[in-house]
Amino acid sequence: MNTLAAIEWSFIFLIVGLIILVVAGLVIAMFFKTWLRAKLSNAPVSWGSLIGMLLRKVPFGRIVDARITAVKAGLPLTAEQLEAHYLAGGDVENVVLALVAADKARLELPFDRACAIDLAVKGTTKTVLEAVRTSINPKVIECPNPETSGVNKITAVAKDGIAVNVRARVTVRTALDSFIGGATEETVIARVGEGIVTSVGSAESYKAVLENPDSISKLVLSKGVDSSTAFEILSIDIADVDVADNVGARLQTEQAEADKRVAQAKAEMRRAAAVAVEQEMSARTQEMRAKVVEAEAQVPQAIAEAFRAGNLGVMDYTKYKNIMADTDMRSSIATDEDGSGPENQSL
Repeated sequence: MNTLAAIEWSFIFLIVGLIILVVAGLVIAMFFKTWLRAKLSNAPVSWGSLIGMLLRKVPFGRIVDARITAVKAGLPLTAEQLEAHYLAGGDVENVVLALVAADKARLELPFDRACAIDLAVKGTTKTVLEAVRTSINPKVIECPNPETSGVNKITAVAKDGIAVNVRARVTVRTALDSFIGGATEETVIARVGEGIVTSVGSAESYKAVLENPDSISKLVLSKGVDSSTAFEILSIDIADVDVADNVGARLQTEQAEADKRVAQAKAEMRRAAAVAVEQEMSARTQEMRAKVVEAEAQVPQAIAEAFRAGNLGVMDYTKYKNIMADTDMRSSIATDEDGSGPENQSL
């Protein structure tokens, strides 16, 4: 019985040993090429690190290749640093290439800052490598940018009322220290455009702008438009400047037209008021004439009443008629040939 038990245990140990050998062979077959490549490149990575990356579902081949690139460029980056950045969602290849480019260009760019920039631009079209390259090789920004704004020039008005069209080219490079949290290209374009409008607006004449376009760039640069942005402005060059329109004259013409309309409206109001007063006076005249007619109608009645009461005799009535006839004659003589003259007044 003891012999059988010993045989069974020996068989079990043999099976376990074979399993261990198979697993070890698989591990060696899986990691040996990568481990050997790192070893020969003087950027060794331990077997434990390779197995750990496999268990953490990290592409160990990318991490090792990135470390080899860094070490060959003289950057002592560890596999743990690159793996940590990968797990944070970063792009280890771009970070390593950016660090290599910055080191060759003698730019101060620590690994942590490069990782922060890489994570900051994640989800955009920009990369940390592009930021470093822009810092090394400055790029030119069109102001205004026709692709985003749809216009090719900025229009500003000088003090003499003449509008001037200006197009500028801004040469910038990335400011790695303020790249994280700094304003983007759109802010730089907006600030430069604002500075151009202010500079042209402070000029006494459009001729001064045309004669010295560099005065625009000098004034804009003096305002520090690149503060709190991700870029450092190296120069602002006026690419094109021309006369647009006499805005002052057009505004004065429009103002004169508006004043004329206001005056016409006021005159129309006064005319309407005068017509209303005239109509009112005509009505009052007719009213007074009606009263006169009414009063004249009472004269015959009063005469008849005087006859009946015996207060008026025939001779008195005859004198009254003579006076009326004399009055009519005098009015007829005083009347002009064209019919003008004082109206007949009844006594």
